[in-house]
Amino acid sequence: MDGPPIENGGVCIRDGRIQAVGRFEEVRRLHAKGMREVVDLGEQVLLPGLINAHCHLDYTVLRKAISPPASFSHWIQRINGVKRSFYTEDYVRSVQLGFEESRTWGTTSLVNIESFPEILPKLGRPLLRTWWFFELIDVRKPVESLDFGQLPEGWLGGFGLSPHAPYTATLDLFRRAAATGQLITTHLSESDDEAKMFREGSGGLYEMLEKVGRDMADCGVGSPLKRLAAEGLMDSRWIIAHLNELDEEDFSILAARKPHIAHCPCSHRYFNHRPFEFGKLQKLGLNICLGTDSLASNDSLNLFAEMRALQANEPWLSSEEILQTVTINPAKALGCGDCLGRIVPGAFADLICIPLGNSLPTIYDEIVQYQKPVTWAMVNGQLLAGPVVSEPLAVSIGDNGKPGSEGR
Repeated sequence: MDGPPIENGGVCIRDGRIQAVGRFEEVRRLHAKGMREVVDLGEQVLLPGLINAHCHLDYTVLRKAISPPASFSHWIQRINGVKRSFYTEDYVRSVQLGFEESRTWGTTSLVNIESFPEILPKLGRPLLRTWWFFELIDVRKPVESLDFGQLPEGWLGGFGLSPHAPYTATLDLFRRAAATGQLITTHLSESDDEAKMFREGSGGLYEMLEKVGRDMADCGVGSPLKRLAAEGLMDSRWIIAHLNELDEEDFSILAARKPHIAHCPCSHRYFNHRPFEFGKLQKLGLNICLGTDSLASNDSLNLFAEMRALQANEPWLSSEEILQTVTINPAKALGCGDCLGRIVPGAFADLICIPLGNSLPTIYDEIVQYQKPVTWAMVNGQLLAGPVVSEPLAVSIGDNGKPGSEGR
């Protein structure tokens, strides 16, 4: 993703980083001294590991558990009902399964919205590079602290904060999260229900939240995006998921604020949202990435499937542009544009390979249309094989009861 494809290419890796890239014979000639091992992948396409810009691994076990709903508010009621039967062990297993499935489909980095940070010590060190965005909801009770500590030693990735959405997180919570200086992600303008709630003060979501005691004084006055922007919130540290319901004023706000966008084509199709304005947002210079969302509204954690869905919806996009939405674009959103999503000297050695088919016009077409599990992957120079979850940490916090059940 940093120039034209290289035939007979070679990559030299040392200490988890890429040292050199070029034609294989040249790389071997210049770096043979001290080289411990040469791996010949054969007739394969070597490419950066894919980056999932928006997922909820907590709900991996909910595949096909919830039929497409009549409305978004019905879906929220349904998922909250299902979650009430979950225990801590269910979420731990769900996240572990999510890592395994993500690795199967060539993902090496994820933006995971984590509803229950207390489960992290029970997970074991994930071999995938993961940014844990802790979900924040204060519609029923205040969030006391935004200090979640540091990643355990040896874990790859980082932390961020995720005020869930304007309908479940107060403006004060958004302000506090933004003031930490951490990366922020949030769900915004996702559904028709959300648009009606804020623009008209009506609809199923409005009625549901009014019943649980939410202060509805901010409804009926404009779009949820305008509400955040009016507070001086939202900038290039933000990754905004969805943005399906936008008006003309919203586009102007986005053009000025330049947040990153996480679009989830298969989840979008599940909810039957209005068409996503990819072309218009791209022309405004916005950085658009792809995510899978959760298996409560998708069939898989497969970014190749998301790329194919995007191509079906936006056939004018080139396959190279589509591949950028799961490589260089999300790397930029995470502030890692120089070390993720590309095969260049200095970048992390996060790589995958797929067979070279030679049946489509370009290498990029071959990649976007690839439909089989990825059998070779590397993260930080470490080959991944079999399950992606190691032994649990020796640390344990919390209890064995049920975590909270609000939000997504």
